[in-house]
Amino acid sequence: MRKGTIKKYIPEESSPLQEKFINYVMEGGKKSIARKILIDTLKLIGKKSSDDPEKIFKLAIENIKPEMEVKPKRIGGAVYQVPREVPPNRRLSLAFRWIIQAARGKKGAGMAEKLSQEFIDASKNQGFAIKKKEDTHRMAQANKAFAHLAKY
Repeated sequence: MRKGTIKKYIPEESSPLQEKFINYVMEGGKKSIARKILIDTLKLIGKKSSDDPEKIFKLAIENIKPEMEVKPKRIGGAVYQVPREVPPNRRLSLAFRWIIQAARGKKGAGMAEKLSQEFIDASKNQGFAIKKKEDTHRMAQANKAFAHLAKY
């Protein structure tokens, strides 16, 4: 091997939700790096706040999950933004994507630092990911007049 020896990874007790999040953080198949980022993130959350990091992680994800979204529908040559309820599996994937996008968009500190700050903000209903959710809900609310077109 070119890069030295590989340490065998012994997983800590991590929930299926955390494992799924690790897969979203992962870039280029580097799962060990993504796992280390999440572990460091949870440690930083523990240092920054008095609550349990696992609890803050779950609360942040729950706060970010969107209820409604708009889907473009083409009817008679015109495209309408039709509001729709978001299926449960898509809610989770959108929440993960938005929080990672928010963390990657920040400048400066390492990924674990940025993610921990975003999780803490999201658990308090603040931050970029929450703003993205609210914008999505606002767009769905504004286009409620086209809800009848969802059946087509």
